[in-house]
Formats: sequence, structure tokens, C-alpha cells
Amino acid sequence: MKVIFTSLSFIACNLFLLGQTQIPNGGFENWGGNPSPGVTAEPTGWYSNKSGSSVAKLGPQICFQDQTVKHSGSSSVRVETLSYFGTAVNGAVTTGVINAPNTTKSNGYIGTVNYSSASDVRRTPFTGRPDSIVGWYQYTSGGSGEQGKVTAILHNNNYFDPETPTTYHADPTSDKIARATFFGSTSNIGSWTRFSAPFVYTSSSSPSYIMINITCSANQSTTITGSKMWVDDISFVYNTLSSINEYDLAKNAKVYYFDKNVYVSTKVSEPLTLELFDVTGRTVLTHTTESASATIDVSILKAGIYLYKLNGHGQSKFGKFLVE
Repeated sequence: MKVIFTSLSFIACNLFLLGQTQIPNGGFENWGGNPSPGVTAEPTGWYSNKSGSSVAKLGPQICFQDQTVKHSGSSSVRVETLSYFGTAVNGAVTTGVINAPNTTKSNGYIGTVNYSSASDVRRTPFTGRPDSIVGWYQYTSGGSGEQGKVTAILHNNNYFDPETPTTYHADPTSDKIARATFFGSTSNIGSWTRFSAPFVYTSSSSPSYIMINITCSANQSTTITGSKMWVDDISFVYNTLSSINEYDLAKNAKVYYFDKNVYVSTKVSEPLTLELFDVTGRTVLTHTTESASATIDVSILKAGIYLYKLNGHGQSKFGKFLVE
């Protein structure tokens, strides 16, 4: 699936003229090469406490490359909440900086600027406006109430999570474009499970950057150790295009996959043509609906990501879905 993400970007641009931005190294295949000397247990473009602020670096290693438990490719990322002299250090990995202004857990935050060095700014360029973030995870709970969390924030300038209190960082709210947050199960998840979280947009502006934070302890002030979370194959879903007239098709038609069927529905009872493409760009199915809704059996499709093109009303709607 690591190659699939690259192929998807190529297909989207060449078949559909789509500009669907994806996150680099969302499959956690590449490790090492981050700026802090001696830090190799970090995925390229992602960071743990070992390259965080000066106090954050004091904690144990909480981010690991796992080449045994992986959804696809050669590795996944595993984060663990571990003890440091009796204090629970939240397992986390981020595209930003893990900041600990002091040893008080509630004062910690993740941001684009290193608290100990204002010249250390880590921002991942991202100009898309996706509908949701998706990926795969497994989870081992360290105790009652523990759960993993994945947060993605589209923003301009700098951003800090959580936004408040602003004692140790600036108020970032004016730079937020959208936020997506997934809370995992409080029970153990022993097999790869797909997660999805919609972006909630608070601004019509285009973002310049994205910050993604992954932690196996959603409660920032947790005192429980032992939680583990594996994450792999993060990507973004785009269901609409601003480059086409969205009046009828993009707003009134829905396409989604569930249990070996693709469902198409629209408010207008007029034939629509659905084309499905695999990641190589090959057409695998063409179907014309005869009414306002249709259920299409796609049980012959192999597991993977598929792109669709829905034609009707003189317009086209594009998107993708995952067959498990």
C-alpha cells in the first residue's frame, strides 16, 4: 500500500486532473534522518520526545519502528506510554515538536515551534482541503479508560495543540483552518482496524500546513503506563472538487462502499454512469444507474483502494474508497 499512495497521486493528476495532497511518509516506511543527532528511532518527517524540547528529551524513548506488526510494507509506527521516575510519559509521535516547558504534565503540548529553541520550526506543507483523514491502527490498553488518539490540524503560520492554556505558547486559533480528531477504542484492538475522522472546517481559507499528532494516551494527564498504539498507512479522502460546478452532482449525489457493494444515490431520478479504476488506472467496472439510487455488487474486486468517477447532469464527481 505504500506504493499505492504514490500511484494514487499520479492517477489523480493524470486521469482526473485532481490536486489531492497527501502526507509524506504516511506509511512510516522511512526512518532516521531527523535533525537531532543520534535520533534514529523516528520516522522521517515525524518526531518524538527525543527531538522535542529540552525537558521533553529527558523522558524515555516512546516511539518505535515496528517491523513485525505492520499493516503493509515493511514497518509501522508504535508509540508507548512509559514511566520516567514514576511519571507516565505519553507515547506520541507528531509532525511537530513535543514540548515540555517543565515537569508538570498538564503544561505539555505539541506545536510547530520548539519551546527551547524558537528557531526550530517544524511545519509540514499541505495545501489541500480533504474531507477526512483515514488510516489503520492496533491498540493495547494499559488500563481502564486509556485510548489512543489521532489529530490532524490544517493551519497557517504556527499551531499548538492543545490550543489552551496559552501560558507557554501563543493563541493559535486564528490560524486554524480545520481539525479532525479520532478517538480509538478503550479496549484492546488486536487486528488492523481502519479509522476515519472528518475534518471540521472553521475557515474558508486555504491551509499552508498540516500538523498530525498520534498518542496512545488521549488523556494528557494520564498516570497509567503500558498503553501501546500501532498506526500505519495514513492518507486523506477527498470527495468533492472546487474546480467543477458542484450544484447538482457534488452536492446531491453520494457514492460509498460497504460490505461488498457500492451505493449510489442522488436527489434527481436521472441515469448516472459510475466508472471505477484501480490504482494502475485500469477501468474495472462501468455501471449506469436507472433511478435515483443503485446498489452495485463489487464482490469481485480485490482488497485495495479504488478511484471512482460519477458522470451525470453534465458534470463529474470524483472520489475514492477502500475495499477491505
